[in-house]
Amino acid sequence: MLNFSLIQAALEQAVADGVFPGAVLAVRHGGGQVDQFAAGLLSTLEAARAVQPSTVYDLASLTKPLSTVTAVALLIQAGQCQLHDRVESMLPELAGAPIGQATIRHLLMHSSGLPGWRGYYERLSPTASIPATEQQRGLSRDAVMKLIRDEAMIYERGARSLYSDLGFMLLGMIVERRSGVPLQEFFRDRIAPLAGTAQVGFVPAEWAAAFLEDAWHRGGGVAPTEQDPWRGRLLCGEVHDENAAALGGVAGHAGLFGTAAAVLAVTGAWLEAYHRRPSLLDARLVEAFTRREACVPGSSWALGWDMPSSPSSAGRFLPEVSFGHLGYTGTSVWIDPLHELEVVVLSNRVHPTRKNERIKAFRPLIHELVYREYAGGD
Repeated sequence: MLNFSLIQAALEQAVADGVFPGAVLAVRHGGGQVDQFAAGLLSTLEAARAVQPSTVYDLASLTKPLSTVTAVALLIQAGQCQLHDRVESMLPELAGAPIGQATIRHLLMHSSGLPGWRGYYERLSPTASIPATEQQRGLSRDAVMKLIRDEAMIYERGARSLYSDLGFMLLGMIVERRSGVPLQEFFRDRIAPLAGTAQVGFVPAEWAAAFLEDAWHRGGGVAPTEQDPWRGRLLCGEVHDENAAALGGVAGHAGLFGTAAAVLAVTGAWLEAYHRRPSLLDARLVEAFTRREACVPGSSWALGWDMPSSPSSAGRFLPEVSFGHLGYTGTSVWIDPLHELEVVVLSNRVHPTRKNERIKAFRPLIHELVYREYAGGD
């Protein structure tokens, strides 16, 4: 019999152990109701509120599958791009550059040859001035594109996988070019409606006040992240990732904020399509996107989704066909399609400092516990 108290106790023990100030865990099994567990406080500050299931978190790299990968799939469905399209055909500014020959498939698989990360924000904005209009964000995107254009490839394209924020920055720009609208608007209009009343979205400067007010009005509030030395302030409702901030809070690799219920709403569309039930997404595309790609030696990546490796943040029990993703701020989602088990963990483990890495040990343990309780008898 499902023992909710064991899961709640594990979450509370993680708070006591300093894994994070607080967290929300959401589970859906077999397409049924969503079970949500909350523990701890929004922050370590005095008079901090208790975490609620409706608390909004900086989703960090969950932006990649929830926004960018989902958007690319929708554009492919609409015939606006294909997996084999070269980067330079969609971003002509990159014609003749090494990265221009890479394809959408390479970017999704993190096999384009690009390095994983560069501190572009230090060059874009040494004074931590954040773009506050769409025009300013456009100038920052152009500057980042030029910086990526000038990057030397650090391995032969397709020879290996190296997790790369840079590749997903380009994918975000490709979504904008092919759709003709800013990324935050594409997500708001095409993907966010899946979440119904649950709060999720990018938070560019002109939307920030309304987004934050809504979060506090709903009672869950927004969990702060780090006391950021670059910006000189505690971040709350402002993207933690510095490169995403230098792009105005909207990027293909980071920038989404949302609740656990909203994350499950998007993953639910993927799972429904996986089982060929009615969905926003095409079943054949979802099958292709969630299949481990054997063409890259030693890679655990499908198309924008990670799959369990050994060791894995998903723990020991999720089957190898599962797919998921992690976020640097302390977020994760794992989906086991065989048992129709979706598990979302949202936390602000980087508060007050990113030096706290206790979540690495917590992640596999909580997924193993959830699996045993929900799917162990299936």
